[in-house]
Amino acid sequence: MSTRRKFLQTMSAAPLLIVPLAGSSGKYYAPAQTLTIQQVIDLILKSVPGAPFPKTVDTIKAGDASQIVTGIVTTMFATVEVIQKTASLGANFIIAHEPTFYNHLDETNWLENDEVYKYKSALLKKNNITVWRFHDAIHAHKPDGVMMGVLAALGWEKNADTQKPYLINIEPSSLQHIIELAKKKLGIAHLRYIGNRSQMCSRILFLPGSAGGRRQIGSVAQEKPDLLMIGELDEWETSEYFRDLQSSGAKTSLIVLGHIVSEEPGLEWLAKWLQPQLEGVTVTHVPSKDAFSWA
Repeated sequence: MSTRRKFLQTMSAAPLLIVPLAGSSGKYYAPAQTLTIQQVIDLILKSVPGAPFPKTVDTIKAGDASQIVTGIVTTMFATVEVIQKTASLGANFIIAHEPTFYNHLDETNWLENDEVYKYKSALLKKNNITVWRFHDAIHAHKPDGVMMGVLAALGWEKNADTQKPYLINIEPSSLQHIIELAKKKLGIAHLRYIGNRSQMCSRILFLPGSAGGRRQIGSVAQEKPDLLMIGELDEWETSEYFRDLQSSGAKTSLIVLGHIVSEEPGLEWLAKWLQPQLEGVTVTHVPSKDAFSWA
């Protein structure tokens, strides 16, 4: 059976726990088949309704899509550390969820003389690594791969509303309990919140990543959750709304997880979902982790 046919027949299967196929040295085994990076991209996009999209940020950011895949790494950001890890594994294809060059469209004309940009570009070229962004399409996948990943990490995959997967219904739990759960399951050292820690919550509106103030605020007004749980916010928008909301006597609370930690599990989900479709090509998730240290 061809890889393409096998991929299309199995793409709707539930994610499996995959152990990376690596030798004792930690490097990938040689692929049992030869696929170009573009062929892998095409196979992935075949599973996304409407893809490839005419206007999208999901494009090649560095490298050559015609080269043969030696291994695949999924990650949130193709950081210098992730690039170095990819090279040490013998892989040459990074699938990143977010920009590589510090702006949404990965425009680089303004960075041509920047030393950091030149260092990173040279590192990618030296190791023959291609970077492709997988942002719009993973969110358009049915179900949303990022949401699936983070819900699984939290143990809430069975608690999502079937029609509105961003609505999570759990047994009544205190805000404090949910804070502790998120920190433990997502590996968060510190997170921000607005609300009473003893407040009981059962209806959660969960918007990972950066949904924007208007969507965050509008969704709260529409869905009336006990808790809004998000990735990140603009501090002049959603947090100020919640400050006034609490002062008005309403009980809805807010948890801000952080953008990276709220979506990173989705790229781990991608690795587990993609691996069975690519016989002999190892797919491994390398987390980019939070950029900040806490004082």
